Amino acid sequence: MKRKALKAAFPNTIPIMTGFMFLGAAYGIYTNASGFSFVYPLCMSLLIYGGSLEFVAVEMLLSPFAPVQVFIMALLIQARHLFYGLSMLDRYKGLGWKKFYLIYGMCDESFSVNYTADIPEDVDPGWFMFFVTLLNQFYWVASATFGGIIGSLLHINTEGISFVMTAMFVVIFMDQWLKEKNHVSSLIGLGISFLCLLVFGPDSFMIPTMILIIAALTLLRKKLDIPDPQNMNLDNISSKSVSTTNETTVKK
Repeated sequence: MKRKALKAAFPNTIPIMTGFMFLGAAYGIYTNASGFSFVYPLCMSLLIYGGSLEFVAVEMLLSPFAPVQVFIMALLIQARHLFYGLSMLDRYKGLGWKKFYLIYGMCDESFSVNYTADIPEDVDPGWFMFFVTLLNQFYWVASATFGGIIGSLLHINTEGISFVMTAMFVVIFMDQWLKEKNHVSSLIGLGISFLCLLVFGPDSFMIPTMILIIAALTLLRKKLDIPDPQNMNLDNISSKSVSTTNETTVKK
């Protein structure tokens, strides 16, 4: 049963593996270039396992000791996982001890696969989701550790390697911009970021920015939930089809 679930889960994680290989290695090299040994990316990727938060954690380790600010920053960056968890409540029921690791090991990629994957009927869903989560974390930990080791062995110019974090967020933003039909939420985020940068300065604008963005999007959530016209048409077509089918059945 476990082997069958592993075989079913592995193909779903191959695209994630290829992405994690480069991003994780870049994170490991970036950590080493910041003055840390490979032990740091190994431990942080294993214990934090937060992707973007791990990049930010490197900067936090180099900054003055501020536990409250670190806590707030980490909470805001990873707040989306609260909604991931709510979406997976029913799927995690009755999974025993596996549920605890699935909660701990949930990341954007694992959530996407586990939530949308078409699990074969002869495969146990619990073990399938477990192996998807385990494989993804293994890819990330291995690539981050590899990057940390390579960064310490290769004497290369790592100037500008920290820009990988900025580039990652820019790509995520551009991908979201291209996918969304309505750009109001993105423009709100850009506007608030620029305003807070002017008011609080480059060293203190991050936390106020994220708090204001979350507050603004929460208050405007209903107005921003604009349905996709294509989906509306599909829903109308489906509703008409169901109604027609029911009418035909009644007549018969």
